[in-house]
Amino acid sequence: MGRADERSYVRVLVVLDTTVLIIALLIGYVARFGDDEPTGSEIPYVLVAPGLVLAWLISLKALGCYDDRVIGYGADEYRRVSSASLRLAGAIAIIGYIADVGVSRGFLGISFAVGTVGLEVARFAARKRLHRARSVGAGWSRKVLVVGDTAHVLELVHTLRREPYAGYQVVGACIPDALLAPVAQRLGDVPVVGSFRGIPEAATAIGADTVAVTASGELTATRLRRLGWQLEGTGIDLVVAPALTDVAGPRIHTRPVAGLPLIHVEAPEFRGVRKLVKGFVDRSVSSLALAVLLPLIAFIALAIKLDSRGPVLFRQVRVGRGGQEFGVFKFRTMVVNADALLAELTARNETDGLMFKMRHDPRVTRVGRLLRKWSLDELPQLVNVLLGQMSLVGPRPPLPSEVARYDGDVARRLLVKPGMTGLWQVSGRSDLSWEDGIRLDLYYVENWSLAADLTILWKTFGAVLNGRGAY
Repeated sequence: MGRADERSYVRVLVVLDTTVLIIALLIGYVARFGDDEPTGSEIPYVLVAPGLVLAWLISLKALGCYDDRVIGYGADEYRRVSSASLRLAGAIAIIGYIADVGVSRGFLGISFAVGTVGLEVARFAARKRLHRARSVGAGWSRKVLVVGDTAHVLELVHTLRREPYAGYQVVGACIPDALLAPVAQRLGDVPVVGSFRGIPEAATAIGADTVAVTASGELTATRLRRLGWQLEGTGIDLVVAPALTDVAGPRIHTRPVAGLPLIHVEAPEFRGVRKLVKGFVDRSVSSLALAVLLPLIAFIALAIKLDSRGPVLFRQVRVGRGGQEFGVFKFRTMVVNADALLAELTARNETDGLMFKMRHDPRVTRVGRLLRKWSLDELPQLVNVLLGQMSLVGPRPPLPSEVARYDGDVARRLLVKPGMTGLWQVSGRSDLSWEDGIRLDLYYVENWSLAADLTILWKTFGAVLNGRGAY
């Protein structure tokens, strides 16, 4: 896993992009002209198409769509692909107008629309395959040498390993001279390969292609600048991991002041126009979904009634925004005396923290197991969204007993409405530890956006079909 794998992945992307563009141009041609030859035009489309494919690939290359710093993780890859396509379309439109070239606008419009969407879908499919490979220790990944104080090195290692699909494989660490021992050391399972005096040599020795610098009192600005100079021409990238964590990119802006790259962090937005838009979208989508899903809701209600005695719906008190309690609606998936049986099962709790989770809970009914597997038991929460008590996307709605034991940090979950789905839903659901669930909820609270909500909703379908963590 190194530069060769990276180049191989880039070649795959080039082949995918070329294939998508050829198909897009064929679709554009057929949609515009059908089986007939273009009439009243001297434009040789058999030459225009290859030229357009070549120009499109050059545009993708020029905007860094094959740059190893953006491919494989993050939203920047998708933004660059869209930007490259739109800029090329704009350039061709201007050139065509000035030169009075008679290329069909319908052909160009359809080709660019299909091609742009196709490129994004192809990148998404390639990335998913890469992520699956990385998660099992295969695929192209960066080999990282982590540099910093012991505590910060361990924290960064834990953070990078928490998401192996991001492609950062820690292969060694460098710590201050004062912390070095006369015998070989390890920080957890990470070997200590040197001190701050020989970082480039240590990176070369272990085959690292990235040096990740985290906090340390000995790594002054001058030493960090010199390290950058020492790595020039080696092919080893230098990245700096600030102490600021769990803050999304759109809230971070770098401002050069007196030669210092000062990081400006915008405050989270808990009110304003975007919140109004989010509320409007929530109510609109929930009302439409209720109307469309009414036959399914009726069928589920009948199945529950025939399967076991008791009400169809289960109403439970949860805590919403600002600590306000409300009744959340769910299809009943347990026997009617489930709460009374909980005390007998407490010792068999399979999760940490304040929640009770049990993979094979005897209180769950036969229909209830199917509803939980596909998250269909949560459909009645669309009513809570319509009433403004919940949102489509947000933190998990907590119980009052959980909230009573919150500390100051965890209580920030209550700054926004709880959601039917969220980062916890698309990241493992009940398989998540309490700590990871809280971390994801707090990340959403601090960094929510309408674009992120759409992404989470899209990923929710995959998470539901996968069924991971649903019990």
